[in-house]
Amino acid sequence: MLRAGYLLILLCCVLPTLFGLAGVAVSSVGYIPPLAMHSPSLDGFSMVFDWEGVWQSICLTVCTALLSTYLACLITFAILQSSWGTAFWRKVEVSLSPLLAVPHVAFAIGFAFLFAPTGMGMRVMELFGFGGAENAADLALMVKDPYGLGLIVMLALKEVPFLLLMSLSVLQQVNVKNVEKAAASLGYSRAQAWWKCVFPQWLAKLRFPLLAVMAYGLSVVDVALIIGPTNPPTFAVLVWQWFNDPDLALLPRASAGAVVLLMISLMLIGVARLIEWGVTQGFRRWQYSGRCGFALPGKSVFAVLLTLSVAMVPITLLWSFAQRWRFPDLLPSRYSLRFWEYEWSSIVGTIEQSIVIALIAATLALGLALLAHEYRLRHRVQIPGYVIAVPMLVPQLSILFGMQVATLYVAGDAHFFWVCWAHLFFAFPYVYLSLDGPWRSYDERLTRAALSLGKSPLNVWLRIKLPILLPAILYAWAIGISVSLAQYLPTLVLGAGRITTLTTEAVALSSGFDRRVTAIYAIWQALLPFLFFSLAILISHLQVKYRRVSFKGLFRNELMSRKPRHS
Repeated sequence: MLRAGYLLILLCCVLPTLFGLAGVAVSSVGYIPPLAMHSPSLDGFSMVFDWEGVWQSICLTVCTALLSTYLACLITFAILQSSWGTAFWRKVEVSLSPLLAVPHVAFAIGFAFLFAPTGMGMRVMELFGFGGAENAADLALMVKDPYGLGLIVMLALKEVPFLLLMSLSVLQQVNVKNVEKAAASLGYSRAQAWWKCVFPQWLAKLRFPLLAVMAYGLSVVDVALIIGPTNPPTFAVLVWQWFNDPDLALLPRASAGAVVLLMISLMLIGVARLIEWGVTQGFRRWQYSGRCGFALPGKSVFAVLLTLSVAMVPITLLWSFAQRWRFPDLLPSRYSLRFWEYEWSSIVGTIEQSIVIALIAATLALGLALLAHEYRLRHRVQIPGYVIAVPMLVPQLSILFGMQVATLYVAGDAHFFWVCWAHLFFAFPYVYLSLDGPWRSYDERLTRAALSLGKSPLNVWLRIKLPILLPAILYAWAIGISVSLAQYLPTLVLGAGRITTLTTEAVALSSGFDRRVTAIYAIWQALLPFLFFSLAILISHLQVKYRRVSFKGLFRNELMSRKPRHS
């Protein structure tokens, strides 16, 4: 069964990468037989680099991806350095689930409501007398600014909770407590120990999450459409616009742009590895050059991040009920339910379809991830982890067009099926990696002891391993649902515009439509992942409580059976 399941993983979650890359590479050289293009050429690449402003767009994309990634890395390290092992860390852990539950699009819409020239930030500045044309112009640099500053800040803030979550298993492997004790015995302070001992190990082990964050920042389209620059846009948005060109003769240009985007991604991966090598191995004199090191204000930074994230919720909610909200009024002058009433009939179907697709994709991804981890424990021959993580590290545009072409040869009209498959394809690596730490920390001696008592492997897995790892499994399932609900390009490309989800509608409405309707979709897009994360946490708490009660009852019965009986 495990071998058959692993073969299914190869067919659904690994081989599509090869087909997608091969399809976009072939079409980029002008070989597209369905369009009567049979003569390979490099005209597509010529059209890409002849586009006015393309180099500015590429530089903007590279800078946005690099700066947002390493800003998020610095903020994450600051929070860990100041709070790990303290009472404040418990507050950070409690806040991770709601922060992770908010999709990028909903966060971007809330960010725009907060930092737009007529947003809440400018209204508060007007209230305290700090308004004016100059301040408005400065604040406008946060939304659709030509330098991508707002996009950098927004991506960095949104990726911090993900890096914190990935750092949990990393720091457990590093064994921070022993490192701090050893460093303290040599006269180093806590801050110095973190810089010189913890940071190099943490950075090296956080390689895949950082590369995933960088790849997302490089290839993001939906968030860039909401708050990113427009003239020129980021290169991923430019390639997406080329794919939407109605002239099919220009399709090689779009495919060539996707190949260029892939080359940029591979180049940035090399740059990131070079930076990691330089910091941890190549130029590490700073690690033993004395007791230099400083404490970062991580608690304050996390408080600001949490405040901004929390502030976006009431602002978005206010916009959904505001009938009249003039600038610079701090609150609306009139409220109305009519926008909810107008949109309710259409949004209900979108919500149902989004939930169904997310449940199908996340449940299948969870099942395949469990099979993959169990196969890894029982067999030596397996797919390396970095191969499974390829969909996280390669721009979606570089894969999706080839996948779309492949689906046309099988069943081009099965749009719902292909959208579910695409969501499964991109959700599986996140679910797999989120289970990697718990699966490695599980004590296999428990399984061997149960097997030695004559229990079947399935019975041991269901009655011993599953109850212990159930919280991690439920959390991975919620992550898979959150990833599926946030998918924009896979839904549009594989669904051919016939499948609508909350994400596709929110992005479409955010570009120049009524803010009230946009706020309604943003609320629902943020609410659904939060509900599933809350459900996973609730079931985990109930299961842990049930296990404790059952264990106490079993222990009490055992004691009662051993008491001497007096006649």
